[in-house]
Formats: sequence, structure tokens, C-alpha cells
Amino acid sequence: MRLCAYQPDIAPNLGAMIRLSACFAVPLDIIEPCGFPLSLKNLRRTAMDYADIADMTRHDSWETYLATRKVGRLILMTTKATETLWTFQFQPTDTIVMGRESAGVPDSVHNQCDAHIKLPMSGTARSLNVAMCAGMAVSEGLRQVR
Repeated sequence: MRLCAYQPDIAPNLGAMIRLSACFAVPLDIIEPCGFPLSLKNLRRTAMDYADIADMTRHDSWETYLATRKVGRLILMTTKATETLWTFQFQPTDTIVMGRESAGVPDSVHNQCDAHIKLPMSGTARSLNVAMCAGMAVSEGLRQVR
């Protein structure tokens, strides 16, 4: 299982995903450009010392990522999905794709993903913090496949 952050906008959210990656031994793919300068200094500030132990790969673009990515399905977490996290069946080689905090992913990326899942929200709530959502998705995915 892998985690993919598509053009993250907010450094602390990427930092939280880096910590998630390190703590659960789930490789993290970071698709650039980011909405902030992505430097080792920024990573260390937002991810603390977890940046040193996380398995991270930076990609210049979505196209570069697709050309070099590992096998398996791309599972997009999106508010536009009909299937929920709780009913989805993960596979060990899945990559969970998280969109930008401000805009999700463009239709071209959405259409290239193999599955689309969401966290069901109550009332008029729209979405959770992207890093929190990533943590829930990774946790559920690992629970199913380990």
C-alpha cells in the first residue's frame, strides 16, 4: 500500500502525511508543484524528524508519476465519490491518492484513478482535513490487507 499527495497546498498537512507514512511504513509519493516551497528545511519543520525515516518520492508532475509508478490501483479519496471508505475492498498494492486541500484533483487525474471513495459525512459537513482523511484511509486499507 502507498499514499500519494497530489500537489499539496499546505505544508503542515504534508508534514502530517509524512509522519503517517513513517509511522505506518507506507511509502509516500509527492506530486509537485506544491503550494509552498518544498525543501528539506520545510519538510523538517513540518514533519519534524519523521522526514528522515519516511519513504518519500518526489515527482515533478502527475505525468512523471504515472510513467514511473509501481503496479496497483489508484484509489482517489474524493467528496465526489459514491462508494464509502467503509464498503471499499482494498488490495495490498493500492495507492491512496489525496487531492489538493483547495481544489481536489482535476478531472484528468480523477478519470485516471481506478476507484473513487469518500468518507461519509453527517449533516451538512463537506470534508475533513486532508491529512486526517489520509490517516483514516491508510488505517482502514492496512487493516484490511494485513
